[in-house]
Amino acid sequence: MIMRGLSIVEAIVTIAVTSVILAVITQSVLSFYKSNRVALEESFQIRSAERGVQALVRDLRETTYGDNGAYPLATIASTTITFYSDVDHSAPIEQISYVLSANRLTRTVTYSAGDPPTYTGQSVTTVVSDFVRNLEDGIPMFRYFDAGGAEVTDPLDITDVVSVTVSLVVDITPVHAPGEFTLRSSASLRNLRPQ
Repeated sequence: MIMRGLSIVEAIVTIAVTSVILAVITQSVLSFYKSNRVALEESFQIRSAERGVQALVRDLRETTYGDNGAYPLATIASTTITFYSDVDHSAPIEQISYVLSANRLTRTVTYSAGDPPTYTGQSVTTVVSDFVRNLEDGIPMFRYFDAGGAEVTDPLDITDVVSVTVSLVVDITPVHAPGEFTLRSSASLRNLRPQ
């Protein structure tokens, strides 16, 4: 039996074919991981936006007069809102503040205490949405409307507001895909009585 080695040409061809096959496999694996990362980030963005908007709309729909007799809406602005709501469906009525700051939407619940009731007691703040881009994009998070559908832009006209529209823009990685995700919703303030 005669053993014969590979010639230089055969070795070069074998190395070239093996290199091409390895390059194709490597590119396929990298492409898979990139598309998987994009899908996971997109899913996280959607969950973050939904969590923020659902909590906010749920709380807004329960807006009512405060335990201290205060009007249901305390303050309105494009990135903050403070109102009174019965979020846990038991006395007392809570003061709720949603504030966009440093790419986070936070929710602060303050409980009334004392006789007469005041809202200077215990507060609990939670983050309801991360990676919010409204400030960077110049998009107002909150817009306010009166009974005729006209936008209320003056914070002093707070008693004219009957509905609130929320737009939440979320982007985990602004420098690459998947891009921004925007979720919009609105809530009518059901428990308002005419002044």
